[in-house]
Amino acid sequence: MPSVLIEVRRQYAPEVETGIMEAVHSALREAFKILPSDRNVRLLVHEPHRFQCPPDREKPEYYTHISIDCFAGRSLDAKRRLYQGIVTNLSQFDIPPNHVKIMLREIMAENWGIRGGQAACDVDLGFEIEV
Repeated sequence: MPSVLIEVRRQYAPEVETGIMEAVHSALREAFKILPSDRNVRLLVHEPHRFQCPPDREKPEYYTHISIDCFAGRSLDAKRRLYQGIVTNLSQFDIPPNHVKIMLREIMAENWGIRGGQAACDVDLGFEIEV
């Protein structure tokens, strides 16, 4: 049930944007063992002057910031697999590994309202959080 926001500094073709979103979602499915249909991924394109990045990046137009809100409880190994999976998957779009920043925010399931206003801790999610 992660919620993902991908922020980029350049306009991509629609099929590339879709591919970038799928690359991140695929890494989440693999590392966190979420269901394929568990999809909440957004991509936001910024004008470069409105999205500063570290000045030492050789291709600043490819700088990519990914924020992931998810339920608390994943292991450190699962998080490491997620980070590596995202960077690996994004490389097919020529995004250099050191141009990807991933921020993972863990939220207790009791603090998520889902499925008609229920607390996520009261719902059968269909997958294990503690992977």
